[in-house]
Amino acid sequence: MKLQTHIKLKKQERSLIDYNAKLLLLGSCFSENIGNKFEYFKFQSISNPFGILFHPKAIENLVLRAIQQTEYVESDVFFHNEQWHCFDAHSQHSNVSKEKILSDLNTQIQLTNQQILESTHIIITLGTSWVYKLVESDKIVANCHKVPQKEFRKILLSTEEIKQSLQSIIEAIQSVNKNASIVFTVSPVRHIKDGFVENTLSKSHLISAIHQVTNSQVSYFPSFEIMLDELRDYRFYKSDMLHPNETAVEYIWQKFQHVWIASDALKTMGDVDVIQKGLQHKPFNENSEAHKKFLLQLEKKKLKIESTVKCLRF
Repeated sequence: MKLQTHIKLKKQERSLIDYNAKLLLLGSCFSENIGNKFEYFKFQSISNPFGILFHPKAIENLVLRAIQQTEYVESDVFFHNEQWHCFDAHSQHSNVSKEKILSDLNTQIQLTNQQILESTHIIITLGTSWVYKLVESDKIVANCHKVPQKEFRKILLSTEEIKQSLQSIIEAIQSVNKNASIVFTVSPVRHIKDGFVENTLSKSHLISAIHQVTNSQVSYFPSFEIMLDELRDYRFYKSDMLHPNETAVEYIWQKFQHVWIASDALKTMGDVDVIQKGLQHKPFNENSEAHKKFLLQLEKKKLKIESTVKCLRF
C-alpha cells in the first residue's frame, strides 16, 4: 500500500559536495537549518554572515556589496530602541555601540567577499516575495528592526523583478568565481502573517522566477515541494504549525544528501557523527576510569580523521 507521494530526485552528475568543497549559505531561516547540518558534519561552510535574509533583494544587496567590498559608514546605520541597527542586516548584528556595529558589518562584508571568491557551492534559500520599502528613501530593507509600520510600504515583488534580482546575483558571483555551483531553494516555512493566500502567491513568484534562471551551473532543490508533498502532515511541524520540526529538517537533509553529497564524503560523515555524539555524551562520573578511557579513544578517533581528511577540524 502506498501512503506517501515522492518527489523524483536525481543525483547530481557533476560538482558534488565533498570535504574539499567550500560552501556559502545565504537566505531564510531554513538555510540556517541546512547550514547547521554542514557545520555539524564539519564541512567547510559559512552560513548567513549578515544573519537571516528573507527575500531576494536583500541577498542581492549583500552579494553585490561584498563583491564590490563596499564598506558601511555612519550614514548606513541608525539608532532605535537604544541600539544601532542596519536595514541591510538581521538584528543579531544590532549593537549599543555605533563603532561596534560598523566594525562587525564590515568584517562580515570581507568574510562574504572571501567566501564568494573561494566557494565551490553557494546555496541560496528564498523565503518570501514580500518586501518593505522605506517611505522616506524608497529603499528596500532586509529587516525592519521594529521601526513603526507607518515608515514602510509593503510590496509584492513580481516574478520579473525577482528574476532580474536572481540574474544579478548569478552574474555578480560568476564575474569573480566562474566555477561555483549555485543552488536555489525555496523555504518551506509559511509566512502566515502575510496571509494564507498571500503566502502562496509569494512562494509561487519565487519558484517561477528561479526556474527561469536555472542552467548547467544554477540548479533548484525542491525543499518546499518535499515539505508540502512528502511530509503533508502537521506532525512534521513545530508547535507554531509553520516551521519544519527536527524530523522534517532531517528528512529534507537526507534528500539533499542524496542529490548533492559525494558518496566518498558519506563515510566521513558517519565517522564525524560518531565523534560528535561522543562529544555530546554526558557521563555519570567525569572522574571515572571508564570515562577517561572513553575520552582517550575519542581523541584518537579525532586525530585519525583529521589526519585522513586534511581540511577537517573539530
